[in-house]
Amino acid sequence: MAHQRHPSSFLIADNRASNVLHSRTNMKTVQSLALTALLALTITACKSTQPSPQATSQHTYSAASSTEETAPTSQQNFDYYLLNLSWSPEFCYSHPNAVECSQHATFVLHGLWPQNTSGGYPQDCSDAPGPRNPSQYSDIYPDPGLLQHEWRTHGTCSGLAPDAFFSLARQAVHSVAIPAELTSLDHQISMPPADILNLFTQANPSIPASSLVLSCGHNFLTAVEVCFSKSLQPIACGPVRSCRANTVRIPPPR
Repeated sequence: MAHQRHPSSFLIADNRASNVLHSRTNMKTVQSLALTALLALTITACKSTQPSPQATSQHTYSAASSTEETAPTSQQNFDYYLLNLSWSPEFCYSHPNAVECSQHATFVLHGLWPQNTSGGYPQDCSDAPGPRNPSQYSDIYPDPGLLQHEWRTHGTCSGLAPDAFFSLARQAVHSVAIPAELTSLDHQISMPPADILNLFTQANPSIPASSLVLSCGHNFLTAVEVCFSKSLQPIACGPVRSCRANTVRIPPPR
């Protein structure tokens, strides 16, 4: 005779199975909630570590999303501009075939350079293209190659569009009068650096001596530099080293 299980035994077994099922269901629910919470934390952490669109676009430029005439290039911080006016006869000595060397040039624009009062300077701040029509700046940059170099190295750090930057450079150049004593040279002369800078302050009463720096190489005059605010007001130069020679030689224009 087969042994029959008491009905109460089935009830107890069913209760135990139900309890096990509920326990397993609760465990799966807890595990699912924990996994969801962990995933949410991971997504939040990833968002917090990725730079914002504003930060990533700070030093980039998209020609597709903006125009050359109106779009600023970079929000690179700087404190002032250094206008470098190169003494062309010295440059032409080593570059006789350069475009400006056939024009009896004296001081010519090398560049308008963003500078920091700490002594450093930004450069190569973006890949923004230069002006669409470089020839419109041939009065200040007869060599289009130099114009493109100056834009790529310095202009992209100005926060200005190409045309705005080179218009500012032209304005800066025209604001500085070149002393007649230097433009009319017909033979090489020698002068102390301080005397050369004095000629500039006399020809430019609005430019104080503290805004001027003289550069030299091998005791030859290479450039005179003028420090300007971002609005092109003459200001005292930062830690820019001036020529330390007792006298510098100034060759005449070619």
